[in-house]
Amino acid sequence: MNQKAMYHLTYGLFVLTAALDGKDNGCIINTAGQVTSSPNRISIAVNKANLTHDMILQSGKFNLSILSEQANFELFKHFGFQSGKTADKFAGYTACRRSENGLCYITEGTNAYISAAVEQTIDLGSHTMFIAAVEDMEVLSDVPSATYAYYQSSIKPKPEAKAPQGKTVWRCKVCGYIYEGEELPADYICPLCKHPASDFEKVTI
Repeated sequence: MNQKAMYHLTYGLFVLTAALDGKDNGCIINTAGQVTSSPNRISIAVNKANLTHDMILQSGKFNLSILSEQANFELFKHFGFQSGKTADKFAGYTACRRSENGLCYITEGTNAYISAAVEQTIDLGSHTMFIAAVEDMEVLSDVPSATYAYYQSSIKPKPEAKAPQGKTVWRCKVCGYIYEGEELPADYICPLCKHPASDFEKVTI
């Protein structure tokens, strides 16, 4: 079985935002889609380790900002490479507005946003799937949406070689960070994007 077949599925990229008790937060996700058109419902899957997950679970609403090909790597770092549990991602952040539901949506590097109210949750182990009714949505630009493949090829910085030619290293598939060593510890966490060892690939530089 070739696990790389999963990479051929098409994924969009989104900033998922929520609020609870006066605090705004957001994270990057790549699993969102329309499940029915009448009534209009969407689904998202969110890692339970994310603060945004808990906010949505308690508040029952969220905004989904659809990232476009104009999104830069700084946007991914801001919402994807730090935790809302230890950082206020909206402190001093100005590239956003509030929609009718009172939640923030992102205005730069995005082409649309969708506001939704949760109708159903499904426990998926590491993630929760939220099925939600669309309450509002707006198109912000006509720039094409950024796919995960586009992020990998055109947004994510190419890693610089940090090891001698012919040396085997491990490279994070999310941010490109390189770990030097023949074996990667099973409990290793990327110091840049905080992704686990399962998101590293063994390469020869």
